[in-house]
Amino acid sequence: MDDYEKYEKECKKIKKANKGLLKEFEAWLKSSGLSKKTIKNHLENIDFYLNEYLLYEDAIEAKDGAGDVGMFLGYWFIRKAMWASKSSIKSHATSLKKFYTFMHEKGLIEKEELTDLKQAIKEDMPEWLETLQRYDDPSIEDVWRVMED
Repeated sequence: MDDYEKYEKECKKIKKANKGLLKEFEAWLKSSGLSKKTIKNHLENIDFYLNEYLLYEDAIEAKDGAGDVGMFLGYWFIRKAMWASKSSIKSHATSLKKFYTFMHEKGLIEKEELTDLKQAIKEDMPEWLETLQRYDDPSIEDVWRVMED
C-alpha cells in the first residue's frame, strides 16, 4: 500500500468517526436549547472543519485539531472557502469554540487546549478579519504580508 492509499484509508476511518462525533455534538447542541437553524449552522461549520480542513493535507483526528484554528481561520478558510466573509469567519469561530467545549466535556481534549483555542480566537480575530479584507482587495498584491506601520 502506498502513502496515498494509507492516507485515503485513514481519512475514511476518521470520516466515519467524525460522523459519530457530529451526531453527539448535535445532541449536545439540542440540549442547550439552540434553534434548529443555529444547530444546522454549527454542524455544517464543524463538518467543514473536520472533513475538509483537517483531512486536506493530512489525516488529522478531531481531538488533534484544536490547535489548528489559527491556520484554518486566518489563512486556509480565506483562501479555500469562496464564501469567506467577516460573518462566516466569526460564525466558524463560534462553532469551533462550541465544538471543542463539547470535546472537552467528553474528555477528548484537555482544558488547556480549549483555553488556548478560545484565547487564540479572541486575540487573533482582528488580524484574521484584516487578512480577509486584504485578500478581497484587488489592489493589494501580497495579502499575506502583514503591513507594519
